[in-house]
Amino acid sequence: MRILVIGSGGREHAIAWKLSQSEKVGKIFCAPGNGGMKDIAELVDIKADDILGLLRFAKKNNIDLTVVGPEKPLVKGIVDIFEENGLKAFGPFKNVAMLEGSKVFSKNAMKRFNLATSDFKVFGEAAEAKKYLNKIGVPIVIKADGLASGKGVIIPKTIIEGEKAIDDIMTKKIFGDSGSRIILEGCLEGEEASILVFTDGKTIVPLKSSQDHKRIFDNDAGANTGGMGAYSPAPVVTELMLNEVIKNVFRPVIDGLREEGGVYKGILYAGLMITKDGPMVLEFNVRFGEPETQAILPRLKTDPLDIMLACVDGTLDNINVKWDDSPCISVVCASKGYPDEYEKGKQIFGLEEAGKIKDVIVFHAGTKNENGKIFTSGGRVLGVTALGDDIKSAKAKAYSAIDCIKFEGMQYRKDIGARAINRTT
Repeated sequence: MRILVIGSGGREHAIAWKLSQSEKVGKIFCAPGNGGMKDIAELVDIKADDILGLLRFAKKNNIDLTVVGPEKPLVKGIVDIFEENGLKAFGPFKNVAMLEGSKVFSKNAMKRFNLATSDFKVFGEAAEAKKYLNKIGVPIVIKADGLASGKGVIIPKTIIEGEKAIDDIMTKKIFGDSGSRIILEGCLEGEEASILVFTDGKTIVPLKSSQDHKRIFDNDAGANTGGMGAYSPAPVVTELMLNEVIKNVFRPVIDGLREEGGVYKGILYAGLMITKDGPMVLEFNVRFGEPETQAILPRLKTDPLDIMLACVDGTLDNINVKWDDSPCISVVCASKGYPDEYEKGKQIFGLEEAGKIKDVIVFHAGTKNENGKIFTSGGRVLGVTALGDDIKSAKAKAYSAIDCIKFEGMQYRKDIGARAINRTT
């Protein structure tokens, strides 16, 4: 079969890498792809949100399945448009993709379906939001309504910081139109975890749990990022808790949306806070997580093509999804300055040496290939990933591989997986 993977990050590299292991896959294209994907996919110079350009390419090249990596094309309705043109695409339709496309839509859905989540209030004016902030005080969570590349959530430590965040989002428009409305919601305490499921709109099949590390520096210090690393499984998510989350989070949402006329197909991701009162929903994403995917997919034993086609066709109940018991860790190597303005064009050395380490895979994100040399081209550059007999050994392999890699200004966290190791020792 001929497959088109849309996107250019580490998530898309991991998806294409896993699909390349399927005996049923004959050819993989990736639009636009990155510098590390040329060995497994033909790169296509079409942006991920150029829906009509992607449609023309898929038709011309007889694509059998399109796998949509990032959220933006999903929110723009790429799956609807492809299906209208007789093409199969893995991902949710536009009306239900708003679970990520609008935090207001998402929080209102949580409320309608009686999910455990924090109290919230929506504001369309900065002055009203500041008035509420001064009344409620901190800690509080401030969220831009629309898509913001994983950076639209701010947790101010003081009222002054909170007022600045409101101004930045609503007045200065640092996230563009995504900041036309904001949410102020209660700040939950506990340990974060990510649970993703495959679904065809009826059947729900969980992926292995994972935990993301959002802050730029060790010990969860510094600015929020798109994610600096992840590990799977997350020990905080027990089998009992997983069953509870499927029953009380995923089932009400998927059934509720269907009853409202919105059949959800693809991946649904719940970002959870595990509190003393149990798991509570922080957010939904409508696609594979970044960087959780890099830590989860290496553990998948079942052919991913079979799973994805079953989600599209409504036959997921016929698939027996199997997993490797080996834990996996992925550590992000980022450019100097990330998550703010960052440097580009730095040559990367040591990738071949790192890739020779047993059970290590280096997923590219912000890279470009120029005449066989790899250079940085984004904020998050690489996801250095390793499987191990336990989380401790997986972590050791990943950081041994990082020791081989060099580029000017490279920064990475040293504590990815430490929390899991402490929990299991």
